[in-house]
Amino acid sequence: MIIYNITTKVDQSIHEAWVDWMKTKHIPEIMNTGCFTKFQFVQVLETDESDGFTYATQFYATTKEDYKNYVAQFATALRQDALNTWGNKFAGFRSLMQVVH
Repeated sequence: MIIYNITTKVDQSIHEAWVDWMKTKHIPEIMNTGCFTKFQFVQVLETDESDGFTYATQFYATTKEDYKNYVAQFATALRQDALNTWGNKFAGFRSLMQVVH
């Protein structure tokens, strides 16, 4: 199992609208690509929230090829939509992980 993790710091001025956008638009669009089987959307706790709130969104792919397909076919447009919608009011970084049992 592959986990595509996006950690995002969100400016306080857009916080509530961004969370709603994530839940009603962005996450459903990513899931509708068919590249991921499930997701988790969580708030990172015990962080300095004076300049914004931190969230992590984890998308689970069965194989690394499913993740690569997402990157090749969908990621650019979805990232651009986020930039067009929120400008510089958020910052994120991505990481790719593999479940180890």
